[in-house]
Amino acid sequence: MTVNGNSIRQFRDSLRGQLLVPENEGYDEARQVFNAMIDRRPALIVRCAHVTDVIAAVNFARETELPIAVRGGGHSVLGSAVCDEGLVIDLSGMTNVSVDPDKRTARAAGGTTWGDFDRATQAYGLATTGGIVPSTGIGGLTLGGGIGRLNRKYGLACDNLLSAEVVTADGTLVTASVDEHEDLFWGLRGGGGNLGVVTSFEYRLHPVGPVLGGEIIFPLDQARTALRFYRDWSTDAPDELRADATLVSTPDGPGLAFEVCYCGEIDAGEKVLRPLRQLGSPMLDTIDSVPYATVQNLLTEVFQPGMRHYWKSGFVREFSDDAINAIVDFFVADMPAPFAAIAIEHLGGAVSRVETHDTAFAYRQAKHSILVLRMWDDPADSETNIAWGRRCYARAEPFLEGGAYVNYLGDEGETRVRAAYGANYERLVALKNKYDPANVFRFNQNIKPTSDMPLSAHQT
Repeated sequence: MTVNGNSIRQFRDSLRGQLLVPENEGYDEARQVFNAMIDRRPALIVRCAHVTDVIAAVNFARETELPIAVRGGGHSVLGSAVCDEGLVIDLSGMTNVSVDPDKRTARAAGGTTWGDFDRATQAYGLATTGGIVPSTGIGGLTLGGGIGRLNRKYGLACDNLLSAEVVTADGTLVTASVDEHEDLFWGLRGGGGNLGVVTSFEYRLHPVGPVLGGEIIFPLDQARTALRFYRDWSTDAPDELRADATLVSTPDGPGLAFEVCYCGEIDAGEKVLRPLRQLGSPMLDTIDSVPYATVQNLLTEVFQPGMRHYWKSGFVREFSDDAINAIVDFFVADMPAPFAAIAIEHLGGAVSRVETHDTAFAYRQAKHSILVLRMWDDPADSETNIAWGRRCYARAEPFLEGGAYVNYLGDEGETRVRAAYGANYERLVALKNKYDPANVFRFNQNIKPTSDMPLSAHQT
């Protein structure tokens, strides 16, 4: 739908923030997202400065029938933060974090990144489970569940969410918590961005001082032995430990890297990590007592903006010898140029002590997840790199339980979207029918309402 210039001027005048159109300076920068595979041109970008801008943008888009995309950190591999010929609600200017150290809570605006959040909370020696790349937005990660380095001790990011302020599809600002709009609150904890624009998040915080963290890297010829050890050791580990294992090709060569974060007493952590550190002949061991921010930044240099990405993932209940052999054999035989990875992420612990239906995030019993990741720079290499990612995932797929982590999901079709929400999909459809019956918020891993009627028709 074409929007006339007078309407756009009136809309611009109503905002505290900035409205960008394609002719404006800064437009091209504002439409760029983490995954450089995404090259979309929205009609309007609203750089929101206040929740009133979000309300105005939702109302304007609905009245003009413009599609809406919502940008927090812009870190989704799907590129759902930007859409063609629509309106982008950009929250990246809304980054205030308010910490209450006595109550051990923090409230953060919807555009906050985990780097912003960790800096604010670590000033008080506090933290909550958050993304392992600091430029990731708190919004997308939390709404999709929220795997992070503290997840085995303190649960997912969504498990630590206490309340959220949400602009719904009809432009209403509501608070969702266990006491208000509790059905919406349930859906926000794993249902993705399907139910509204979250303008602030309130989290429970935990004492997190120095941690025992860093990397151990083994040569590729030790990968089978090391991964078999890792499977048993990580499954039996105390909740304070998260240890991820990654088969990786880098400019320095291939290897098997372990990234560890032990968030308990350092002496106890030394005992837990000693068997790993005494295993085989590592090429590198950087594990030490370090600030939490240090382990949160282990991947900062790897995940620089401007690269092209292909990801595919699934959950693992049992990491068998056959699974280990399959992925190592593939990686050795079909190793691409840098950067490629098969990452095995450490779950269980507190994540598994929440029931499947207690939050919208359904995959509580998985002990590990597997993420196939391919990253490159030259657009001419896209077909080759995507093909490698698909071959790699096909080799791992027989050992996966069939679901998917919604935050790692690309453009993989409706069947995979349903799989990502798992046993909670139908309940999420009912929430979509209630809070967004016209599917206003559809640039996401979309939960389709039962009927795509105009919102006004549902309100009469």
